[in-house]
Amino acid sequence: MADARRMIEEYVDYLRGARGLSEHTVAAYRGDLLGCIAILESGGTTELDNVTLDDLRMWMAQESKQVAKSSLARKTIAVRGFFAWAHRRGRIAHDPAASLRTPKLPKTLPAVLNETQAEALMDKADAEPADTDDPHRRALALRDCAMLEMLYATGIRVAELVSMDLDDVRYGNRTITVTGKGNKQRVVPFGAPAQHALERWTSQGRPVLANERSGSALFLGARGGRVDQRVVRAVVHREAACAGVPDISPHALRHSAATHMLDGGADLREVQEMLGHASLQTTQRYTHVSIEQLKARYAQAFPRA
Repeated sequence: MADARRMIEEYVDYLRGARGLSEHTVAAYRGDLLGCIAILESGGTTELDNVTLDDLRMWMAQESKQVAKSSLARKTIAVRGFFAWAHRRGRIAHDPAASLRTPKLPKTLPAVLNETQAEALMDKADAEPADTDDPHRRALALRDCAMLEMLYATGIRVAELVSMDLDDVRYGNRTITVTGKGNKQRVVPFGAPAQHALERWTSQGRPVLANERSGSALFLGARGGRVDQRVVRAVVHREAACAGVPDISPHALRHSAATHMLDGGADLREVQEMLGHASLQTTQRYTHVSIEQLKARYAQAFPRA
């Protein structure tokens, strides 16, 4: 199905441009769609217009033997979105995926650090720049500290962090301008510890790494270009291990920030706006995390509970 593959490339261009999805998400959807087409071809389907709901259910059945439910749900969303787009554009006569159901996922609470663990993580990162006299290593340590502080202080996504430019930071009122999903911008505040870490990075660390590849990027990689998301994830995992706290991802720091803000009395809609959630329902799951932590503290404080 050569035409289908060309349409997939058009669709991912649409996701990248009109929808503003990250390159990581676009690449995942592209792989999902190409994999689906390959399985349909192996079953004898030669034209996209000939694809039926039963064909797609067969594809889901095959995928379910190889991937987790969460991955299958993402693949199903990608396929539904592609066929709906193709039908709207008049590229196919009918939408075979319109009735395709996403697998139900078990409701799980997001992993978070408690406030003591988060403080230990930040303290460990803050101490690292003083542990070395090597200018390059010190610059990277300052960067890593600033990235961790910003992730926790603002609850921004890792993709939002790496896309930030120097001009996105307003030190006077301690805010950053964040470009989130769908190219929607929002203004997010941050505190004094994050400001201190950012100022040390931009004045002492960034000039050491900066070169002609740096442009206006706020956070740089070891070779001077804009830092990669994989580097940020590796930093968070490494620092969590060094600080002796549970292994977490950058997204878990986002969960932690949201939970701790709600624990501190923040309004649910304020947290929604800060995190850039389109739906309040997405933010509400952090209230469940807060309740679970409260129950754990109660059980610890009251042995007969």
